[in-house]
Amino acid sequence: MKKFQKNQYRFGFTLIELLVVIAILTVLLAITLIAINPQEQFRKANDTKRRSDVGSLLNAVSQWSADNGGVLPTFSSGTPIPTTGANGAGSQLSSASVNICDKLVPKYIAALPVDPTLGPTPGIDATACAGSYQTGYDISQGASSRITILAPNAPTPFYVSR
Repeated sequence: MKKFQKNQYRFGFTLIELLVVIAILTVLLAITLIAINPQEQFRKANDTKRRSDVGSLLNAVSQWSADNGGVLPTFSSGTPIPTTGANGAGSQLSSASVNICDKLVPKYIAALPVDPTLGPTPGIDATACAGSYQTGYDISQGASSRITILAPNAPTPFYVSR
């Protein structure tokens, strides 16, 4: 009589082995997601764009001022850029508030930048200056005609001034 040999030909994996591999892969995936943190990366990318935009706007206003004998640009109605409010905020750089688009675009800046929270808009070019637009940035002037540009939509609002 032939004796039956158990597990002589073993194919595949046991349930325990599969569960261990799945658990290890789950832990590695969790560690990777925590390390990458996509929301944090998007926030950092948006903040970087805001810093670049604010600097570009400030440079454009400064260049316009330098070319015009140190005078700051006025918007459509001839009114000067508003002074800084009590809370440090300025007025919106938009067609409805401070409209200096026609002074800056395209000679000093190719297009007015738009805050990334307002959507994937390319920017306000010379053709869009005549229409309605919103940049998402604030502009004001303080003591000694010091220009401040603020990014109020940032998680921690920041500004640059010159």
